[in-house]
Amino acid sequence: MKSKILDTIGISAAVLCLIHCIIFPLLLIVPLGISHNPYIDLVFLLIGTVVVFRLTKKIKSTWLKLLFWISIVLISVSVLIDLLFEIHVPLIYAGAAGLITGHIINFKNHKH
Repeated sequence: MKSKILDTIGISAAVLCLIHCIIFPLLLIVPLGISHNPYIDLVFLLIGTVVVFRLTKKIKSTWLKLLFWISIVLISVSVLIDLLFEIHVPLIYAGAAGLITGHIINFKNHKH
């Protein structure tokens, strides 16, 4: 049951992250005085890392664990490059999509 809750939190955070990453650049085009804050990406990364860490301790599928951790690494690299060099790298989209996919697969594999 706890794994199901972690998947729900993970899916929610990853979807919000993906929405943030897709819609925010569009908002920058409109002159609203909004600027990008990479610390929001860092918060999503921290939430995702905690959820993936706790979740991967419980699942047995090696390829699913690998999908989760590769996705976290992609997001980490993107956020780190953004924080250090102020360059937005699209690896974050692949990482968020990987997390969403992994959580959905893991959620469907639960015995209900």
